[in-house]
Amino acid sequence: MIKVLINGCNGKMGQELAKIIEKNDNFETVCGVDRIDAGDNKFPVYTNLELIKETPDVIIDFSIPVATFNILEYAVNKNIPVVIATTGFSDEELNKIKEISNKIPIFRSANMSYQINLMSNLVAQISKLLKDADIEITETHHNRKVDSPSGTAILLADSINEALDNEMYYEYNRHAKREKRNKKEIGIHSIRGGNIVGKHTVTFFSENESFEITHDVTSRAVFAEGALKAAEFLVTQEAGLYNMNNIIKK
Repeated sequence: MIKVLINGCNGKMGQELAKIIEKNDNFETVCGVDRIDAGDNKFPVYTNLELIKETPDVIIDFSIPVATFNILEYAVNKNIPVVIATTGFSDEELNKIKEISNKIPIFRSANMSYQINLMSNLVAQISKLLKDADIEITETHHNRKVDSPSGTAILLADSINEALDNEMYYEYNRHAKREKRNKKEIGIHSIRGGNIVGKHTVTFFSENESFEITHDVTSRAVFAEGALKAAEFLVTQEAGLYNMNNIIKK
């Protein structure tokens, strides 16, 4: 049985992960970490990392960037693998995570859904077949999401850009422009409203037709399930930085 510490255990995804683990015979939540102890969890919750008594096999992080780096410091000291499901990191922070992965195994994905990562692979392949197409990415999320565009939209754009030899650039805002669309741009658009869990669409526009691929999440459970897939993979790995492609290509 894999023993899990949930970082950000009182958040919506932390609570969803705890529910999924409770139904899974291969995992056990031994403790959680959050800024407050809500008092309604079935496992110990710590607000001070120095007080943790349990010895987890892996940490799953559904929090915010500042909390991620707090738990990474703890993980390095205890030599514990970390699955990072948090988004909204700056480029500098991503580089810091990469440096830390030289010391411990780290699995990071902007989206823990297995299918969205399949989509990332598919749109990369399609972009090579439709090189003259105009590419637009639209992402839709609930009205409480604070980062924009979503990490998943950037994940999809990066996958396409890499397939096209990194010749593309990202256009987030056209309202101040008075010029025609550049063939080298990938348009990225954000929509916020209601309680939408997450929807991402990549459209390839050719002269007389278009091709569209969409991934729509209807339950947060898929992210928790993906995080457990990542954790199961990570506990057997050496220090390094891993992502969902390591599982897809396994």
